[in-house]
Amino acid sequence: MRATINHKLLFISYQTGIKKTNRVVFPSFIRNIMSDLDPSAAGFDKPRLVTKKVSAKLQHEGEGAVVRRGIGSSELKNLDPFLMFDEFSVSPPAGFPDHPHRGFETVTYMLKGGITHQDFGGHKGTIHTGDVQWMTAGRGIIHSEMPAGEGVQRGLQLWINLSSKDKMIEPRYQEMLKEDIKKAEKEGVEVKIIAGESMGVQSPVLTRTPAMYLDFNIKPRAQMHQSIPESWNSFVYIIEGEGVFGSLNSSPVSAHHVLVLGPGNGLSMWNKSSKPLRFVLIGGQPLNEQVIQYGPFVMNTQAEIQQAIEDYRFSKNGFELAKYWRSQ
Repeated sequence: MRATINHKLLFISYQTGIKKTNRVVFPSFIRNIMSDLDPSAAGFDKPRLVTKKVSAKLQHEGEGAVVRRGIGSSELKNLDPFLMFDEFSVSPPAGFPDHPHRGFETVTYMLKGGITHQDFGGHKGTIHTGDVQWMTAGRGIIHSEMPAGEGVQRGLQLWINLSSKDKMIEPRYQEMLKEDIKKAEKEGVEVKIIAGESMGVQSPVLTRTPAMYLDFNIKPRAQMHQSIPESWNSFVYIIEGEGVFGSLNSSPVSAHHVLVLGPGNGLSMWNKSSKPLRFVLIGGQPLNEQVIQYGPFVMNTQAEIQQAIEDYRFSKNGFELAKYWRSQ
């Protein structure tokens, strides 16, 4: 059903303004209604709707750590190119001690506290609240991720698959401190642009698998319309509050849910509540390749998985430094 606008009301409101002009000017409340009903005003004409809602349930990982797994569970095994998405909580002495990776990238974003990372190549560092580590494991990394302080340390970790041509590249890191992450703000909406673009602001992060990673804070009664490349898969994870996504008449969704988005070239989001809403919007170009996963190894064939297990076991083909290394 199409919405209609009372043009007579518009004309009267316009004529009673302070200054007359020959240009048609819509009052702000009408502009808001129009943007609610017509996302094309925000740069897209095919709004994405929510096709699946997954509750990120608590489970144990590592040694004593607790995660809410939104992607990588039986309800949502993966969402090409995304392999796993966790919200983690960890307090000393629990953590994620020495473990390997091959064939994908991990993106760790701290919400509270800090995590110290160290690997067998000599790389060591700590990221704190608001910081990001974008690690390309490539052909092989063994590392540890342990809490950097007392109390609960919270964060998000995303696993992004690498294409077959990139799975055996050399490991690399991109780390961004909180103050280095670009931000944009307008009309009650703030966004931190970890990867991709929003409100005309572009992140400098290189994503081998084309991706966007946006952290939104939306004030009560505010709204946002965000473009998303039409060929990409995308999802929302709600961190705090509750929001309406995709369609204005959809039911609000609360924290700790993953919302898988259907086809389209943008997403509309509203905060109808009296409390702030915080969520991440993540999207990426699907690889459309076979995914064979064995724990921390993600390849394209079973033979490649067997090779990864052998390489790890015998410290070769990317795992040479593993033979005598232990995290401190």
